[in-house]
Amino acid sequence: MTNHSPTPSPTPGAIPHERLSVDRRVRLLGRRGCTIWLTGLPASGKSTIALLIEEMQLAKKIPALILDGDTLRHGLNAGLGFDAYGRAEAVRRAGESALLLAESGAIAIVSMVSPYRSDRDAVRARHNKLGIAFVEVFVDVPLVVAESRDPKGLYKKARAGEILAFTGVSDPYEAPIHPDVHVKTNESSAQECAIKICASLTA
Repeated sequence: MTNHSPTPSPTPGAIPHERLSVDRRVRLLGRRGCTIWLTGLPASGKSTIALLIEEMQLAKKIPALILDGDTLRHGLNAGLGFDAYGRAEAVRRAGESALLLAESGAIAIVSMVSPYRSDRDAVRARHNKLGIAFVEVFVDVPLVVAESRDPKGLYKKARAGEILAFTGVSDPYEAPIHPDVHVKTNESSAQECAIKICASLTA
C-alpha cells in the first residue's frame, strides 16, 4: 500500500535547496538593493560624485560600495585591453559584480567611463532580468572642460599620441539617450549632483 503522508515542512533554520529569490531577500532584509551606474567622459567628475553618494548612503546606515573603473583595472579587470572587446568585457564584469552587491541589499555604485551604449544596455538588461533596479547616471561635461581638468594628464598624453584609443580624443563616447539621471558637473557642484542622484532613489 502506497504511503500518501504529506511532505514534511522544512525545519526552521534549515539550509534551503534553492537560492533565495530577490523578493524573498527584500522581505527578510526590509530593503531592496540597486545599482547606480555613473558614466561619462574621463575627468567628468564620476569618482568624486561616487564617493559622495557612498558617504551619504553609509551615513543613513545603508550598505553601499563603489566599483571604480580605474581600481577594477588593477584587479577584476586586470589584463583586459582598451579595444572594443576589452571595454565590453570590463563593463560586463563590473555589471555582474554590481548585481551581486545589489542582490545582497546593498547599493552598488559603479563609476566607469563605459563609452559604448550597447555595453551599458546589456548590463541594464541583466538587472531587469533579475528584478534589480539599474539607475544610469550621465555625468555630463563638455569635452573642453574635461580636458582642462585632466587630473592625471591623460588627455595631454592622448593628444600627443602617447595613449591610443582614448575616449573623447581618438575613441568615441556614446552618451546615454535617456539616462535615468542627468547631471552637469560644469554647472553644478559634485555635492549638488550627488544629492540629485540620491533623491532619485526614493522618487
